[in-house]
Amino acid sequence: MRNGNNQGKLTTNIMSKTGSWIKAARLRTLPLAMSCVLMGSFPAIKTGTYNVLVIILALVTTLFLQVLSNLANDYGDGMKGTDNENRIGPKRTIQSGEISPTEMITGIIVLTILALVSGIWLIVESLGFKFYSLLFLILGLASIAAALKYTIGKKAYGYSGFGDLFVFVFFGIVAVPGTYYLATNNLKWEIFLPAVAMGLFSTGVLNLNNMRDMENDDASGKYTFALVLGFQRSKLYHFVIIILALICLLSYSILNYTSILQLLYIIIYPLFIKDLYAIYITTDKSKLDPFLKKLAISTLLTTLVFGMGLLIS
Repeated sequence: MRNGNNQGKLTTNIMSKTGSWIKAARLRTLPLAMSCVLMGSFPAIKTGTYNVLVIILALVTTLFLQVLSNLANDYGDGMKGTDNENRIGPKRTIQSGEISPTEMITGIIVLTILALVSGIWLIVESLGFKFYSLLFLILGLASIAAALKYTIGKKAYGYSGFGDLFVFVFFGIVAVPGTYYLATNNLKWEIFLPAVAMGLFSTGVLNLNNMRDMENDDASGKYTFALVLGFQRSKLYHFVIIILALICLLSYSILNYTSILQLLYIIIYPLFIKDLYAIYITTDKSKLDPFLKKLAISTLLTTLVFGMGLLIS
């Protein structure tokens, strides 16, 4: 009987710990990361000369990087005391004690290795062992460094107001054209329009997160761009970047127009407008949290419908 009880406790502990790691991975952030790769993949597929394994590897590498970033943020904010009882968002695992700092460091190391291996495989599969493969390796290492340094260390850029810039660059300017080039070994300037759009959508998600946590961030010494702007101007900033993102995506479709089906994704635009208005009239910062998920899902839906319209046109 005692062995049975011990086995039951062990199973319960394993399930509990697994749940904690899933919580730390923050699965709700993954659709946004996927959107950035898919936005570069659909135009690549449209060319007819693409490497499907490269697209798969780009997706896997991006997901590893996103989870790595989430674990690093959990650790960095937890160790700095930014994640505390005053934080409005979901409770993090270091904060709650579900995962110890030592365990989290181990998880970060594992995800770093996985992202590095997957990224190198991606580069070799696309470009082989060429000299300019080194450029993409540097970009990959920079992406890992960016994932780690957002909240970890004394000079964490997320604590100095540069989070928005880094998210815009890596989720947009790097991810979208990078995926397109690796899949096709070619590049066209128009691809930077959806790249800017994805960078702005991603920045919008971060801005909502930072608007929600302004008071606690201020008290914890985390100086985000939203905190610099203030609540009202942050809402205006959010409105501008989302509208610019919608315009950039539409501009790409107009420049490459061949069929009305390419504009099918515009049916998603009212979702963005509706949420922008709701965010604008919101005065209680705690009520901003659901809009993070809404913006991520709207971005993914837009990307999928954009891709479907592009491929069938």
